[in-house]
Amino acid sequence: MSTQAKRGFGATIKEYLTTVDHKKIAILYLIMGGLFFALGGLEAMFIRLQLAVPENDFVSAGLFNQIITMHGTTMIFLAAMPLLFAFMNAAVPLQIGARDVAFPFLNALGFWLFFFGGIFLNLSWLMGGAPDAGWTSYASLSLASPGHGIDFYALGLQISGAGTLIAGINFLATIINMRAPGMTYMRMPLLTWTTFVASALIVFAFPPLTIGLFLLIFDRMFGTGFFVVSQGGNTIIWEHLFWIFGHPEVYILVLPAFGIFSEIIPTFSRKRLFGYSAMVFATVLIGFLGFMVWAHHMFTVGLGPTANAIFAIATMAIAVPTGIKIFNWLLTIWGGSIEFTTPMLYALAFIPSFVMGGVTGVMQASAPADYQYHDSYFIVAHFHYVIVGGVVFALLAALHFYWPLMFGKILSEKLGKLAFWIFFTGFHLTFFLQHFLGLMGMPRRVFTYLPGQGYDTFNLISTIGALLMAVAVIITLINIIMTTAKGPKVGRDAWGDGRTLEWSLPQPVPFYNFAQTPLVRGLDAFWLEKTKGNGEILPAESLGEIHMPNNSILPFIQSLGLFVAAFGALYFADGKEWALNAVKDLPVQPWAPFVLALGLLITVGGMIARSLKDDHGYHITKEELIEYERGVK
Repeated sequence: MSTQAKRGFGATIKEYLTTVDHKKIAILYLIMGGLFFALGGLEAMFIRLQLAVPENDFVSAGLFNQIITMHGTTMIFLAAMPLLFAFMNAAVPLQIGARDVAFPFLNALGFWLFFFGGIFLNLSWLMGGAPDAGWTSYASLSLASPGHGIDFYALGLQISGAGTLIAGINFLATIINMRAPGMTYMRMPLLTWTTFVASALIVFAFPPLTIGLFLLIFDRMFGTGFFVVSQGGNTIIWEHLFWIFGHPEVYILVLPAFGIFSEIIPTFSRKRLFGYSAMVFATVLIGFLGFMVWAHHMFTVGLGPTANAIFAIATMAIAVPTGIKIFNWLLTIWGGSIEFTTPMLYALAFIPSFVMGGVTGVMQASAPADYQYHDSYFIVAHFHYVIVGGVVFALLAALHFYWPLMFGKILSEKLGKLAFWIFFTGFHLTFFLQHFLGLMGMPRRVFTYLPGQGYDTFNLISTIGALLMAVAVIITLINIIMTTAKGPKVGRDAWGDGRTLEWSLPQPVPFYNFAQTPLVRGLDAFWLEKTKGNGEILPAESLGEIHMPNNSILPFIQSLGLFVAAFGALYFADGKEWALNAVKDLPVQPWAPFVLALGLLITVGGMIARSLKDDHGYHITKEELIEYERGVK
């Protein structure tokens, strides 16, 4: 029972390499997602510094293409997704009264696949150049890209995408099967609901991306012609495959962000969420409609007026459930006893910021108008208002809101509010003026522009805004370091107004979560017991033995095997006659097939070891549980 005791550094590293506990995996996601967020932010700063003045030569055109490709890819796949997984892992099993996720082993495997896929992708900077075809990697550009940048992109995303798919399946299984007695679907907190719908989107949206990446790898490695027009292929097929994934991906990111705000706003308004049922149905409807709008990214490819009209109508329709959510948040705040904490400030700032992104989205839903906006800086402004104004605001809000749940301390409110105001100001300075740059004709993805076109001032202000956002992130980092070093510890219900089950647990949360499975008597289960009962969650079972899974190094080993195999696949086609021109002229690497085989052998060996080992986990006895509970309280 000494799981919570102080450990040495080596023992701590071993614990995190082998852990299958959702709370520790949440911390792993938070750390790695935070590192990739910093890396993506650094790439953003290079972009803005290059565009600060006309005819700048801070970076070359080729390097600029690599930076914008890696900025988008890193922020979407390696920062936003895993950071959301961090908070989903930390809160969702606790919100539904579960002792862990349905498949703890797979939860760890999902993290390590993301980790090695992200590391592999970023090694491209050190090994001959990063991908340079844009984060969407359109086939006409990616097939012509020399060197291995695109191969790093395709193989790295394939590995980390497998981890995301596993996580989505795991959360679906957890929410369907592991809810506490009384936790009906219509009593689930909104973060759990949005995680549920986002996980369903992952299960249906990631396979098209996986298929597209496989076809791209085959075209580059084996000389197939899926996207090669001269061989009867079609580059537009890549766009369809990418955006059938890519548009639901926006909702995979935004729905959990909505869920986070749906937890924060009622907590700091001291009111239950207005229109709970409408919020649930709006969430499901957004998920459903999210699969019917992908071709609005392709209004200019020549699909024809019928297809354009259908996708335009579907795109306008998706604004309706989003509008329902906005009004429900406003009505939750209306008449509430509002406490302006740092998470609440981010929530209040999110509403107008995200609405601006939504309004410009509806503007682009009109196909004739989109012909004018397309590939201009207007698009850049739009999706940053959605992703930063929606998702990043939610991540920063959740960082402050869930920090006490994850680490038993509250981040400094003074530093938090300072960082918020700097970030909020910097964000609008950066992206608001980019709408007008787009309307004035500035194309996206250009690495420089001529003086006298009217772009100079707005670009300079955008760069100043980006610097302010960077300052805010640095202040947040300082806040984390200072709080970790000397912040006061907090007990359960750290904010004092917690409404859902996760806030009813002591700090730190016991490794088994709940000594007795809770009985849920209504919506906002913890709030209900505080107002109608004695503040203690009623148990649904008598105190007894608890079964727990064993830690395992196998998820790490299986993921490492794919990481090794990817290097073999990367150099496999070099110098081969049948390969694409991009790699045909590179020197032959005779060792590549052996490295590919070795990596696959490691992964398959890990899978066989998992299959043959009869791992029944371990049990915590009733006596140990009573002793531990006494120690926690």
